Amino acid sequence: MTTIAFVGAGSVVFTRQLLADILSFPELADVRIALHDIDAARLETAAGIARQAAEQLGVHPSITATLDRRTALEGAQFVINMIQVGGIAATRTDFEIPASFGVRQTIADTLGVGGVFRALRTFPVLRGIAEDMLAVCPDAWLLNYTNPMAMNVWWLSEVAPRLKAVGLCHSVYWTVAGLCDLVGVPLEETDYRAAGVNHQAWLLRWEHRGENLYRRLDERIDADPELRRRVRVDMYRRLGYYPTETSEHSSEYVPWYLHDEREVARLRIPVDAYIGISEENVAEYELMRATLAAGEVVPIEHGATEYAPQVIHSMVTGSTRIIHANVPNRDLIGNLPRGAAVEVPCTVDSLGIHPHRVGALPPQCAALNQAFLAVGELTVRAALEGDPRMVRQAVMMDPNASATLRVDDIWALCDEMTKAHGDLLPESLRA
Repeated sequence: MTTIAFVGAGSVVFTRQLLADILSFPELADVRIALHDIDAARLETAAGIARQAAEQLGVHPSITATLDRRTALEGAQFVINMIQVGGIAATRTDFEIPASFGVRQTIADTLGVGGVFRALRTFPVLRGIAEDMLAVCPDAWLLNYTNPMAMNVWWLSEVAPRLKAVGLCHSVYWTVAGLCDLVGVPLEETDYRAAGVNHQAWLLRWEHRGENLYRRLDERIDADPELRRRVRVDMYRRLGYYPTETSEHSSEYVPWYLHDEREVARLRIPVDAYIGISEENVAEYELMRATLAAGEVVPIEHGATEYAPQVIHSMVTGSTRIIHANVPNRDLIGNLPRGAAVEVPCTVDSLGIHPHRVGALPPQCAALNQAFLAVGELTVRAALEGDPRMVRQAVMMDPNASATLRVDDIWALCDEMTKAHGDLLPESLRA
């Protein structure tokens, strides 16, 4: 029997969607679902959602829930990781302390001050998951959704090189879907390829029946001044390739926008956006929990757009798919650092995940990715070597923080963040 373990299943909004997509495949209707979380109430809610999803779809999977991670992992072929270490309280810290120093952030989960400290509190838990998997399900695939994706995948490749791990994110898919809507072309009729790093990959090819769709996009942008008031469009017009993450995300990864009030206004950048998103997720969880407690039905939502269900289906059935995924750079992108986590097209089949060699990125795109990865490498090395100075150096290299703060302020900010996150951080980095 195929066994799928959910680690961080208390992220019930995402768990509901993934479960619905998985159980919608006839070949996966009788899988074993093992749910794990460290929060008993959230775990109970996730289990209730899973049972309702199965009932609504008319399928009969085996569903278990446990607070013990190793128990959940036993016998798993696939482990879906979606933990958020520290929860919404840590997210608020990631925003509030940098804001007190004058640093604007929008999402703060990938790069910058928020991304660095989210990584540092996530790394120890990832190491524990990897050790448990290698002990009880060494042949299983770890399908990671937890951000910061590029840092987490890089970290796993360093501390658990034997682990079969891949980072999954829907940003490439939804970017292309949105662009196809904009130019009036059905997504399923297009061919596309993107590459770079997670949340800052580049749409290198995008065609419909041999036509380069960038020409249609240019026409839409030229005809609509409001489209030009978005960070991604501004970057595309200047760099020549469309970035594969939202404008909110993209604004944080470059030095050009967030430190300048005029640019924030011109490009309509929603500062501190993720706090509201996080609070909405908490409210949605509370609503689901109350609905279950009242004996009412929580409607499922599925659309088979997330990659994890597709990856599992392809490996179980042998159906071949091409997705975009995050893997160590082993001669995949020639002008990005070897070993760094990169996002490239991958073929998935019964034998696993097979990354495509992309070659060299356009130099302007590689230059931005290199700056992005410099922050990630210093963060990973800080944790590997237990060096608090490298944490500060990582933030010094961050494009947004370095465009906003003096060096002394960056160090003082890191001191405050370290104190606030406390024992969520590796002990060697609490100095």
